[in-house]
Amino acid sequence: MSKDLNFFEKSYAVARLIPYGRVTSYGAIAKYLGAARSARMVGWAMNNSGVKDVPAHRVVNRKGILIGKHHFDGSNLMQQLLESEGIVVINNQIQDLETIFWDPSIEL
Repeated sequence: MSKDLNFFEKSYAVARLIPYGRVTSYGAIAKYLGAARSARMVGWAMNNSGVKDVPAHRVVNRKGILIGKHHFDGSNLMQQLLESEGIVVINNQIQDLETIFWDPSIEL
């Protein structure tokens, strides 16, 4: 990854690599970027990714909870986008997280 990209842009670049039908966490992206304690910054980046062609709906918290859903247009858009990829969401939480979790530190 190019060193001239700022942290938000680096976060977007990783998020763009998340495979269809998989999710990752804010913390996993932060750890991959060498800033393991910066999960919140990744969250802020995802919240501001609206027009940047970033699949921010695939980034959840470490427990699989859709904590960023209020940043999407419509009350259930994040969940609908995930479900359209075959991901099961119940009570704002990803089901079978261990199975569909994508870890950039391992898979890139």
